Amino acid sequence: MGRLFGTDGVRGVANVDLTSELALQIGRAAAMVLLKESKSAKPTVLIGKDTRASGDMLEAALTAGLCSVGCNVLSVGIVPTPAVAYLVNKYGCEAGVMISASHNPCEYNGIKIFQGNGYKLDDALENEIEAIILDNAEK
Repeated sequence: MGRLFGTDGVRGVANVDLTSELALQIGRAAAMVLLKESKSAKPTVLIGKDTRASGDMLEAALTAGLCSVGCNVLSVGIVPTPAVAYLVNKYGCEAGVMISASHNPCEYNGIKIFQGNGYKLDDALENEIEAIILDNAEK
C-alpha cells in the first residue's frame, strides 16, 4: 500500500481504491490520534458528505471506525465542504470529516479531515493516521 493522504485528504475510485474497509481503517486510526490529542475523553467528530452514491457506504464505515475507538459522531448529511469547516468550529467538535472528491468524476470519492478550528488537518497528524493504517496493513 502506497501513500494514502494527498494534498487534500484520501481520494480514489469508490469501492476500488477507496473501499469501506479503508474508510473503517481511516476512522479507527483518526480516532486513535484524536483521542491522544484531545482533552475530551470522548471527542466528537462531525461528518458531512456530498451527493455521490458511495457517500453513505463510506460514512457508515468511517463512523464505525471512529465509534469503535471511542469517538462520538455527529452526522450533518449532505453539505458543501466549507460547511463542515464552519460547523466543526460552531459546534465545538474536536474534528470534522468531509466525504467528497470535489471536482473529480462521480465514481471517485474522498475523505478530508478537519481540525476543531475548521482548518484542514495538519500534515503531522495526517502522517500519524497514515502510519497507523500502514503499520496495521503490514501485520
